[in-house]
Amino acid sequence: MNKRTSFSRGLTDWYKKNARRLPWRETRDPYKIWISEVMLQQTTVNAVIPYYEKWIKTFPTVEALKNAPLQEILKAWQGLGYYQRAKNLHKAAQIICAQYNGAFPQAPEKLRKLPGFGPYTTGAVASIAFNLPRTIIDANVRRVVMRLLALNGYADTSQDQRIEEFLQKAIPRKNAGTFNQALMELGALICRSREPLCRVCPVKTHCAAYEKGIQEIIPKPKKRIIQDLDVAIGILQRGNKYLVQKRPSKGLLADLWEFPGGKVKNRESPQEAVQRELKEELGVSIDSTEHLMNVQHFYTRFRVKLHVFRCTSKDYPKTNALRKWVLLKKLNEYPMPSGSAKIVDWLMIKNNRVMPLMNSATGFRAHRMLEVVVKGITLKNN
Repeated sequence: MNKRTSFSRGLTDWYKKNARRLPWRETRDPYKIWISEVMLQQTTVNAVIPYYEKWIKTFPTVEALKNAPLQEILKAWQGLGYYQRAKNLHKAAQIICAQYNGAFPQAPEKLRKLPGFGPYTTGAVASIAFNLPRTIIDANVRRVVMRLLALNGYADTSQDQRIEEFLQKAIPRKNAGTFNQALMELGALICRSREPLCRVCPVKTHCAAYEKGIQEIIPKPKKRIIQDLDVAIGILQRGNKYLVQKRPSKGLLADLWEFPGGKVKNRESPQEAVQRELKEELGVSIDSTEHLMNVQHFYTRFRVKLHVFRCTSKDYPKTNALRKWVLLKKLNEYPMPSGSAKIVDWLMIKNNRVMPLMNSATGFRAHRMLEVVVKGITLKNN
């Protein structure tokens, strides 16, 4: 048995004994594998599981996804971020149904032409669903192979040529999907970014970084630059309806719905900002503002603090297809950025939309929901 075969066998034997039981690992359905792999990009496994299960229940087949309205798809994706991925799922489903009668093409070159199918997604579906010997490189795989080869530097795409050369030699002609999943699982459970568990690693005898004692400093850690943003949000109410508007179809958080507002400028208070923004966006003058709460939310490169105000005006803004008055109980049907969704949850609780549950057998669930909603929110009287 040569060294490459020994590495692959040791890795896959470990995986078969230690792999986590995950819902997408119980199927070879390319549709379900595709959905899980897109969701798992830059999102943790534990966070993805409930999204995946709900998605498969709502859109059980590629045809069901094709027929669903985009707004329903974006709502189901709400909280996962990177909403362009959800749009690409919809576009790809339409092409699969139109050009391939709803059956996934097995040829990697055909998969690669579908919207959202980059090298990683193509390799994942081709290898896991169809068992084709296609390599995949994600953050876990990149870190594992960098340590195996003792590659110095940051874990970025500049390393991928050497990583690909290694994987091409290591991937077995059969059971390629198991090998790829094993490599990712090793990175998630054993070859972690911090404090790798080298003593129980099944392939440590193949690891150059472990042999040299430098596994803790490979890859070189990156410094993340987080930009702080203050945003003023105006809650306008008309009877039992609230004003929301749709973001443009291109750019950040495209096609999502939100409460009106915008960035706080230099030397401007949040209260001044919300009055200015609503005048610019809606063409109305605000008579009074009441600070309700602050909501903090993190995006990839931003830490956003939403200053939320209840606003009143003598004039109502004009409505159209992109700006609507919506009943509170209907707001949950609109896909929103996570910060706006937290505001909706707070409004629901404040207006007793979930409080009746406290008197029922499911009251504990409602109490836990209240605890979760309050996280990331600073109320006015705190």
